[in-house]
Amino acid sequence: MKHPTLILSTFLLLLLSISPPAHAAGGKWQLLQQNIGISAMHMQLLHNDRVVLFDRTDFGKSNLSLPDGKCVGNDCTAHSAEYDVTTNTFRPLTVLSDVWCSSGSVAPDGRLIQTGGFTNGERRVRIFEPCTGCDWKEIENGLAARRWYATDHILPDGRQIIIGGRRQFNYEFYPKSASTNKVFSLPFLVQTNDPDAENNLYPFVFLNVDGNLFIFANNRAILFDYVKNNVVKTYPQIPGGDPRSYPSTGSAVLLPLKNLKARSIEAEVLVCGGAPTGSYIKATKGTFTGALNTCARIKITDPNPQWVMETMPQARVMGDMTLLPDGTVLLINGASNGAAGWELGRNPVLNPVVYRPDNAAGSRFEQQNPTTIPRMYHSTAVLLRDGRVLVGGSNPHPNYEFTNVLFPTELRVEAFNPDYLDAKYANVRPKIVSPKSQAKINYGKKLTIRFSVTGTLATNSVSVTMVAPSFTTHSFSMNHRSLVLASDNVKSVGKSAYEVEVTTPASGNLAPSGYYLLYVVHQQIPSDGIWVQIM
Repeated sequence: MKHPTLILSTFLLLLLSISPPAHAAGGKWQLLQQNIGISAMHMQLLHNDRVVLFDRTDFGKSNLSLPDGKCVGNDCTAHSAEYDVTTNTFRPLTVLSDVWCSSGSVAPDGRLIQTGGFTNGERRVRIFEPCTGCDWKEIENGLAARRWYATDHILPDGRQIIIGGRRQFNYEFYPKSASTNKVFSLPFLVQTNDPDAENNLYPFVFLNVDGNLFIFANNRAILFDYVKNNVVKTYPQIPGGDPRSYPSTGSAVLLPLKNLKARSIEAEVLVCGGAPTGSYIKATKGTFTGALNTCARIKITDPNPQWVMETMPQARVMGDMTLLPDGTVLLINGASNGAAGWELGRNPVLNPVVYRPDNAAGSRFEQQNPTTIPRMYHSTAVLLRDGRVLVGGSNPHPNYEFTNVLFPTELRVEAFNPDYLDAKYANVRPKIVSPKSQAKINYGKKLTIRFSVTGTLATNSVSVTMVAPSFTTHSFSMNHRSLVLASDNVKSVGKSAYEVEVTTPASGNLAPSGYYLLYVVHQQIPSDGIWVQIM
């Protein structure tokens, strides 16, 4: 196995010319690991500040050996790793089945429940407990159906729902009970399946504030009552009708939920990028169509919801969208031509973009400083507790390929530091004093947060956010949600010391039970987060 080489000469200049850093607003890049040994196709931050990442077991041998001479079959290399954010170190993990194009979510107790994959992994359930020295445990037939390119979402009752996958027009639950040890039909996935292209894999799924699920596939969406197996609402098609789901891969987020004490809480979904109709088939034949340069935004709680279109600074396919603690959205990774799939993308988009949902239409996008590393098919990005975004992956090949290819398999891991982390904001940056990280909180209760600010406090510019960390793969951050907690008052309690009283979310429909990152935000500058577990 050759060590990956860095192509930083004429090739890099070519890439920069393709995706120029014009009007970059800010942000900095930091290389964390030159070679983490595997390609980070899937990532999940856990409440011990460690990130579990993995690629697939049928790539061939990785650059990370299993410990103590351990082998799985004839392969003595790892295809999963645990990255310790605090120490910037990593260790190999052992997966026993193929995790390629799988899905997952975190249970209320903090365990990563990971589902499906390819061949011998397609019906597996894998469990990873965030503890020192722990490794994967696998349940061989934990799923009722084969799940490859499916989407998981944690539910208010603590179960997770697994939706779709290749040739699976249905859903199921985990853990199982006597009444749920089967699959449930979902005709919407049949209706959104394009011949020869699918364009409905890895559907975008969000828990709505009423407890139903917003499910988006291809170019349209439904509101779905998964308990009664009933479509509550059918949303209009996105104007233009172009697909946004894998392999014409866009991305999507549920925008931050606000006014949580209101009688009626609004929820909005933002879908960005993708590829025009026919792009996937054309790419398989060597024609790489320009990606979509639009986002579509919709209030899913409106009686008569309509999509509102916006134009991004750059077209983007295979991008990732990550919720930041200041209430903005980061668009990162991807390409400007082609589609998702083996070597089907061209022209990397090196500049992230920050989307400010509260700004007036036409002034919401801010282009950021570029990376030097193309992040194409099989790239990932996840929010970290300190506000950075961990970025990894990119392997558009059926194997590990480091030389003589347009976009080599990428083993480097880097962090994008949004502009709010700049040292110039040190005097307004809050620091949470209490509660301590790992605090347990309850629904619908008052919570007092003590924090410090070295500069002058603007009492009318203090907010508190809770962010659920995501399971990210294939341009979708599963289970990712942000809540702006209702702040009742801010008061001084000493020199540079303050308290803010907030009300926690009222129910699991707003915030499913589990671990969240809690931040104090002052003048749009977030503190480091603390972990809280809502129960």
